[in-house]
Amino acid sequence: FGGVQVLFIGDLLQLPPVIKNDEWTLLQNYYQGKFFFHSHVIEKQPPLYIELTKIYRQSDSKFISILNNLRNNVVTNQDMLVLNKYVNPQFILKDNPGFILLTTHNAKADTINTQSLNNIDLEEIVFESEITGDFPEKIFPVDPILKLKVGAQIMFVKNDLSASKNYFNGKTGFIKSLSAREILVDFPDENLIIEVERYEWQNIRYYVDPSTKEIAEEVLGTFVQYPLKLAYAITIHKSQGLTFDKAALDVSQVFLPGQAYVALSRLRSLEGLILLSPLQMNGISNDQDVMNYARHKADASTLRESLQQDTITFVHKFLADSFTWTVLIQDWRNHKYSYDANVEKSEKAKNKLWAHEQYTNMANLEGHSKAFTSQLNQIFYRENLDFDYLQKRILAAFDYFFPILDHIVEELLNKIEQVSRVKKAKTFFNELYDLEESQTKAVLKLLRAKKLLQLFIDNIGISKSNLESLDIANYRKDKLAIVKSKLSTTSGETSSQIERYTPAKSQKVKVDKKSTYEETFDLYNQGLNLDAIAAQRKLTTQTISGHFSKLIEMEKLKIYDILSSERIDALRNAFAESKAETLTEMKDTFGEEFSWDELRMYKAHLKN
Repeated sequence: FGGVQVLFIGDLLQLPPVIKNDEWTLLQNYYQGKFFFHSHVIEKQPPLYIELTKIYRQSDSKFISILNNLRNNVVTNQDMLVLNKYVNPQFILKDNPGFILLTTHNAKADTINTQSLNNIDLEEIVFESEITGDFPEKIFPVDPILKLKVGAQIMFVKNDLSASKNYFNGKTGFIKSLSAREILVDFPDENLIIEVERYEWQNIRYYVDPSTKEIAEEVLGTFVQYPLKLAYAITIHKSQGLTFDKAALDVSQVFLPGQAYVALSRLRSLEGLILLSPLQMNGISNDQDVMNYARHKADASTLRESLQQDTITFVHKFLADSFTWTVLIQDWRNHKYSYDANVEKSEKAKNKLWAHEQYTNMANLEGHSKAFTSQLNQIFYRENLDFDYLQKRILAAFDYFFPILDHIVEELLNKIEQVSRVKKAKTFFNELYDLEESQTKAVLKLLRAKKLLQLFIDNIGISKSNLESLDIANYRKDKLAIVKSKLSTTSGETSSQIERYTPAKSQKVKVDKKSTYEETFDLYNQGLNLDAIAAQRKLTTQTISGHFSKLIEMEKLKIYDILSSERIDALRNAFAESKAETLTEMKDTFGEEFSWDELRMYKAHLKN
């Protein structure tokens, strides 16, 4: 894996990989099986296998025992007797609202959902997805056409991202009210009715920004639809990760190892279980290759030993890398030679001797660095690690190398400040800025190495936060303040009198990803109108209008920012005199007097 640390997460004892027969005909000539652990690289370098055993979905010890036995291919006759108590071949789905049927085949689930909807003798309303830009059909997150009726049993396919957290992926409810622009869902057990908002999925292309050399993203297209689907039936495959309180299981045609376990383990308890036919022992066992692999999970003793050894390996590599500056020295070498191609009177040419001096200071470290890392390797390769000797050598090396690296950082910052005062030197400024960034990273890693060693010796957990401190966080800022102070003293200039260049590659600042509403809000604040925002965001005007309603509810926008005083007064009177409980009823009452968007925005305004 090229030195990249990899973490695999999953449950081998659920459903196996899906592989087509024609693909396996070819692959079986090279691999013993179809699981990830059959790959050649995993066979040569097997990862540490850890199994998390705490169960969160179920609390009934009897049910947990049955699930574990089923999972491990040790189902007892007693387990079968318990499960078969819940067999009910006469179970009728339409007479038992709240139950969802888990079956093995897509066609059967689709047929049941369609028939169940047709059995409701009410008007059907069709919701078409809004697809803009490039969003290929093969990555559609849900069906592009959603057909619903009042009373239909539905399931959410996404988590509620709002603070209220009213629903989650897999939660079922019933359609309470329905119109072309409003869906209300009822959760009878919670005595809760909510309005469902459309959800936006994005097709994102990731690429390397040529100017910053960092990963950037471009939204190619969007898919907007209500995050709902009919929930009378679902395949076992699609039920993975979901949780149900009530489910009827059709496991008579189980065709893959793990299907029966996945189906049963979706339930919180046995009280919500219905089996449409007796569970048969044949066909429900897990793949033997998986069972064999699962037996190799690490025990507590192995985990402790592995953690200890891998910690030592990590510390060794971190320390060795911290005292190795081959790439940085090469950067300085390249920078030094770049002066030969410059015009003598250019600002860069004037600094040729300075650059040669800094390169020489760095190049002189290379031999000492290699000697020290060799000594470091010998310390770690000994059978018993001598912590006291290791600490003495690291501190001695730190005291030798740090002042030199630190001084070069100060030289670079000083030179950058000087060049920032000179016209027509932006290219030179950017070259120095890139060098300074690399030089500062080397110093910071050296500071963290010293801190890491102390954590290691004190047996304190190593983490990113533990490797930080105020002196590390403020290193560059403090160093820059010293440089500026010296320059202002000698030149008599203040920072406000100097026009500086903007670096071509700014220092990385982690920015939390904004919600879709906040992205719309930012564009609104830039002066863009609804149509312009929709065009730039590759969304429809109807969706952006919905964002405005949400922003009003979030109190980021005022309704007075969007609607005129006359329209707001008219809406206020309409809502005051109406006894309607839904916007659909309001729309039926007032017709074309108010648009859906106006009604929705005023309703959001009333929530504040």
